Amino acid sequence: MSNKEQLVQKVWNYAHVLRDQGISYGDYIEQITFLLFLKMDQERVDHLGEPSTVPPEWGWAQLAGKDGEDLEQQYRRSLEALAHEDGLVGTIFRKAQNKLSDPAKLKRVVSLIDKEGPWIGLDVDVKGEIYEGLLERNASEVRSGAGQYFTPRPVIDAMVKCVDPKVSETVCDPACGTGGFLLQAYEHMKDQTRDREKLRDLRHTAFTGMDIVDEVVRLCAMNLYLHGLGNGGSPVERGDALSNDGGERFDVVLTNPPFGKKSSYTVVGEDGQVTTERENYERADFKFTTSNKQFNFLQHIMTILDTNGRAGVVMPDNVLFEAGRAGEGLRRRLLDGFNFHTLLRLPTGIWYSQGVKANVLFFDKRPAAREAQTRELWVYDYRTNVHKTLRTKPLTRAELDDFVRCYHDRQETERFRRFTYDELIQRDKVNLDLFWLRDDSLEDTENLPPPDLLAAEIVENLESALEQFRSVASELGEKAGGDSVEDPIQKVE
Repeated sequence: MSNKEQLVQKVWNYAHVLRDQGISYGDYIEQITFLLFLKMDQERVDHLGEPSTVPPEWGWAQLAGKDGEDLEQQYRRSLEALAHEDGLVGTIFRKAQNKLSDPAKLKRVVSLIDKEGPWIGLDVDVKGEIYEGLLERNASEVRSGAGQYFTPRPVIDAMVKCVDPKVSETVCDPACGTGGFLLQAYEHMKDQTRDREKLRDLRHTAFTGMDIVDEVVRLCAMNLYLHGLGNGGSPVERGDALSNDGGERFDVVLTNPPFGKKSSYTVVGEDGQVTTERENYERADFKFTTSNKQFNFLQHIMTILDTNGRAGVVMPDNVLFEAGRAGEGLRRRLLDGFNFHTLLRLPTGIWYSQGVKANVLFFDKRPAAREAQTRELWVYDYRTNVHKTLRTKPLTRAELDDFVRCYHDRQETERFRRFTYDELIQRDKVNLDLFWLRDDSLEDTENLPPPDLLAAEIVENLESALEQFRSVASELGEKAGGDSVEDPIQKVE
């Protein structure tokens, strides 16, 4: 086990101790984020002679020498004060709360971080990998629910290799989660030049991220900071990307918008009655008004891409076939106004959230023109006869090498096929759910996957079907009078 792995293991082992004492993994990592930032800020002063970004009364030195109630009170007041700071500090400490209210537990975590330093002396990649290791472990814990913010790293790496962002380009992720796409793009771009000025611009101005969840934004900001991205300010901000286009345009968009069919929120009236309000975004740049989050994110990406910009976007299956004005209309727009050139059908079983069938859409923005901008769409089917699970048969990066090779070579293979624009536009409702391979498991029992994989696939299919039923029930409820239909199936952990 490497020193990095040992350190991840040591920091994570204490998470288990705290979990047994009622502190969740997510809360633990959040507190690690606060304390590690304060420790590294102090180390920058002590070892590099750089000015502190934290007011001295709230810095690490004020924590490390205290015990008991004095330590807990100092920590709590520090979090409250730093939440009102500007720049990166304000982003990381926004709405921060002390979840380690037991002074003994707090002292253990402070001592753990203090004695493992100096953190500033670790290589940037090592610090980043340690934090990424904690985030991935947190995502893999089903009870934490953090997996929805964590895209499989092999998928991210393959997407970046295909879109190929250049060192002089800007990159945006409007649903950035913990920052996986931005970091992988940075790793890809930084090796393209040795020019210090270009590398400085790359670190401080090239990347933009947004997420709607405060806790996730702080984790992303810290993740980027540990990898050397940002310059006092934060490349990521908290906000609803769908509320407006922001006015900025980007050369590259890489993203995995949140899954889930509808945008909604619950309203409790004065009389105690509960209703569900649908959130429809009304924007002049949106051609279609819909409560489908994926369709809205797709329209948002269409807007924020600069002319000739490139996008790689993870989308669930329903975007390819869902009927209705918005679904069919957006697929037509994607084919006519953009060069929608490649579609990757991803295998099931690779996501922390079960029941997900997803694809990667690769498309380029083009100047307005009368003729359709998509000449042909290449589809790579890496789903049929591919069986994956997170624990027993996880997706590896090497397994996507053939797709990356096909993406660049444009030669038909068993899994890679070309469809012309005329073929696509004539399909019923412009259904782009394209597949042609025979599913061996349907015809030959000898080719059935192992029982554990088969069971996992059954669960995923049931989850997917349940999502469809919920959608139908919800829409029927709206038509019947606006109230949502109560879900008869309750989740049990």
